[in-house]
Amino acid sequence: MNKLLSIISALAVSCVTVTALAQDIKGDAKAGESKNAMCIGCHGIQGYQASFPEVYKVPMISGQSAKYIMSSLNAYKKGERKHPSMRGIAETLNDQDMADLAAYYSVSGVVANVAALPDKPSKEPGEKVQALLNKANCSSCHGANFSKPIDPSYPKLAGQHADYLLVALKSYKVENNAKVGRGNVIMAGMAKQYTNAELKVLASYLSSLDGELKTVQPSRFR
Repeated sequence: MNKLLSIISALAVSCVTVTALAQDIKGDAKAGESKNAMCIGCHGIQGYQASFPEVYKVPMISGQSAKYIMSSLNAYKKGERKHPSMRGIAETLNDQDMADLAAYYSVSGVVANVAALPDKPSKEPGEKVQALLNKANCSSCHGANFSKPIDPSYPKLAGQHADYLLVALKSYKVENNAKVGRGNVIMAGMAKQYTNAELKVLASYLSSLDGELKTVQPSRFR
C-alpha cells in the first residue's frame, strides 16, 4: 500500500510539473507549421508505415490535443518512451519548439463549424468488448466516446489506426528493454491486465469509432 501511495504521489507531482510547464510556454501554430519538416515525412503521408518495433501505420496526430502531443514529445526526449527515431527527433527540440508543433497539430485539419461528436461511442461495443473496456475502466480517462479525454494530457483514441494502438498498448507491458517500452506506471498497470489478443480486440474497436484524428498531407505530397 505504501509503495502504491508513493507511486501516486510521484505521478501527481509529475502532472503538476508538466501542467506548470504547459502554462508557462504558449505554442504558436504558425511557428509550428514552419518547424514540422521532421514530422511530415511520417505523419504527413497517408498510410505511411513504421517498421520498428514491428510494422504498423504511424499515428494520426492532426487533431490530437496539444497538451498530449507536448507531453509525448517530452517523454521521448527523456527516454520515458523508448523509440530511437522519435527520441532522436525529440532531442533536437526545445520546449518552445514542442509547444509550437503541438499547437500546430492540434488545429491541423480541424474544420470550423463541424458538429461536435456525440458523447457516446459511434459504435456499440458488444458484450465482449464492453467487458474488456470495463476491466481497466478505459472511458474514465479517455472519455465515454474515446475522443474527449477528461484531461487534455490524455490522448484521443477514437478512429486511431488499430495497428498503432496495439503496438502502443503492448509497449506499456514491456520491461527491461533499452529500445522498446513506455514508462507510464498507470498505463502499464492497465495494459498488463490484458493478453495481447485482448489488446488487439480493444485496438480494433477503438479504431472503428468516429473521431477527430487525421493525417493531413502537405500539398506537395498530394
